Amino acid sequence: MESLLPLSNHSSNTCGNKKISAIAFAFFLHSTELHFNMMNQHLIISFSFLVLLLNSSHRISAQSPAQAPSNNVHQTPAQAPTKPAIQAPVQPPTQATTPGQAPSEVPLVQAPPRKAKPEPTNVTKILDKAGGFSVFIRILRSTQVINQIENQLNVSNSLTILAPINGAFSSLKPGTLNSLTTEQKVQLVQYHILPSFVSLSNFQTLSNPVRTQASNTDEYPLNITTQGNWVNISTGLVNTSISGTVYADSQLAIYKLDRVLLPLGIFAPRPKAPAPAPAVPKPNKGSLDSSSSSSSESSTTDSTPAAALLNASGAHSLTSRTGTMVGSLLAVVLAVFSVWIV
Repeated sequence: MESLLPLSNHSSNTCGNKKISAIAFAFFLHSTELHFNMMNQHLIISFSFLVLLLNSSHRISAQSPAQAPSNNVHQTPAQAPTKPAIQAPVQPPTQATTPGQAPSEVPLVQAPPRKAKPEPTNVTKILDKAGGFSVFIRILRSTQVINQIENQLNVSNSLTILAPINGAFSSLKPGTLNSLTTEQKVQLVQYHILPSFVSLSNFQTLSNPVRTQASNTDEYPLNITTQGNWVNISTGLVNTSISGTVYADSQLAIYKLDRVLLPLGIFAPRPKAPAPAPAVPKPNKGSLDSSSSSSSESSTTDSTPAAALLNASGAHSLTSRTGTMVGSLLAVVLAVFSVWIV
């Protein structure tokens, strides 16, 4: 019995220690829970305060400045209820711009981009590529007629060029081109240009004399006749025909000639001027005296038979007059005598 008593005391002490430990642990948990709840409340309060602060600052920035409200609140008397006003019918919105807005310069529908204007046809490049027209190209450039051609093609004018080959210029007499003035060379080149586009099939529709870019059709006539597919050209000095087509489109036609067209206004034969009278040599002083003396002698010699002839004719006329007077006088005497006898 006495041996069991210390065991029971030891067990009771152990149970008391366990209870104290459980109570201490429970108190620790409770304090920890309270601390955690307080921290959560502080966090919630801080977050709520932050949200309220941000909301108030946003409202203050959005609102316009207004007067501070007065502390005295005046109660307004109650107003009688009013009838609702009749609203006017709402009109559909129009597309008219407000007076304060200027009309926009941007069109509603954009125009399509314009096509670039094509460059004019390069005549010298065409002739150079065809080959055999170097002399004609040189004359076109030296007379600056090529500039006139390019300007006319640039403004959509149509032309027809009758281009002689190099052999056509070689067949001319030596020095023919060098003997011409600058104006005559210009007229010669323009004589090979027609101021319109003429296709091979339309040469038969032209009326003679055909007009060229030379001065006029009187001094620069050009006659064109057709026979089948042949186009014959006559200037009055040269007869030739078109031997081929160098280039042709709807604006420009270039045809090949085997001879140069020589117009009458430049190459027509001129009548020869009369030869000048030979100049009379001036006589010397001695020869002048001798010629004067010889002329006086010759005049004296020549005047002698003339004077004799004049004297003879005068004597003859005097004799005839005397005979006539004597005859008349005898007739009168006979008449008087016959009357006296009777």
